[in-house]
Amino acid sequence: MRAKDIMTTPVHTVAPDTSVEGAAEMMTTNSVTALPVVDHGRLVGMISEGDLLWHRVPPDPTARLRHYPDTDPGERPGKVSEVMSPDPLTTWPEADVAEVATQMLDNDVRSMPVIENDRVVGIVSRRDILRSMVRTDEVLAREVQHRIDEYGDGSRGWTAGVHRGIATVTGSFDNDTEQAVVAILARTVPGVAAAQVHAIEGS
Repeated sequence: MRAKDIMTTPVHTVAPDTSVEGAAEMMTTNSVTALPVVDHGRLVGMISEGDLLWHRVPPDPTARLRHYPDTDPGERPGKVSEVMSPDPLTTWPEADVAEVATQMLDNDVRSMPVIENDRVVGIVSRRDILRSMVRTDEVLAREVQHRIDEYGDGSRGWTAGVHRGIATVTGSFDNDTEQAVVAILARTVPGVAAAQVHAIEGS
């Protein structure tokens, strides 16, 4: 499964000079936890809920005096460019989702922009990865069946099944190329870990 199979697109983005309040409103309105920061089409950073909370939650003066008497709040930042994380971790559409998940965990990030030709074409979050993992075998089998029926015009009699994420397509095939195409179609279903084809002679 590739990043392009589960990424969210189109992507909600903000500019460096967007107000912090504007970024927070966009996150809550669109139910996202992070936004790519784009300047003239180029990715220049990421801003997350954590960035906003860290810099913008109003302090309780009494609590601060009690626990942090030497802390000076200073002037709170007003623009995204002041609180964003520069040089964000990115991936690309053909990246293996397992690799993307590992990078997220190793670098403690919750979202990764997907870049193609220097442009943000999608975003993958931990939620996207988890959603793809929890799909049942029955749901996966229906989607595999739908894809191979479309390819074979519904008249080839191919039967798809999925067990523990492994798809199996059974039926007759004109040649090895057709078998390969069917296997590829099955593997492109998000949540399918692998695919195999069982050819039945004379069926």
